[in-house]
Amino acid sequence: MIKNIDHIAIAVSDLEEALSFWRDTLGLKVTHREKVLSQQVDTAFFEIGASKIELVEPTTEDSGIARFVQNKGPSMHHIALEVEDLSSMILELKSKGLHLLNDVPIDAAAGKRAIFIHPNSTGGVLLELYESVDS
Repeated sequence: MIKNIDHIAIAVSDLEEALSFWRDTLGLKVTHREKVLSQQVDTAFFEIGASKIELVEPTTEDSGIARFVQNKGPSMHHIALEVEDLSSMILELKSKGLHLLNDVPIDAAAGKRAIFIHPNSTGGVLLELYESVDS
């Protein structure tokens, strides 16, 4: 079961430059920063009501985010949905023939395990489904 929309992620080429807009221009407060080694990214989160904006900067030139920014420029990358039971959700999605980028959860920012559904299965949007590790 999907619990809520957790965040919208924006891929950026320069996190500090992006922070100057979101933090300094719009006045949003950074609520969490983290380097996610497994994803080769540096992240910053802003809470807005019950949802968040995540800025994601690649830390290596060969990461998925780096390739995304090289191909599309800085732009929206994915929408993240929190789910009740990620393992059950994976089985359900696979049984429906959806194209998962990973069917083994990866470690994500802020103590979460996540999978991604390819945009060709969602009508064009990369979706992250996650559950908190302590769920």
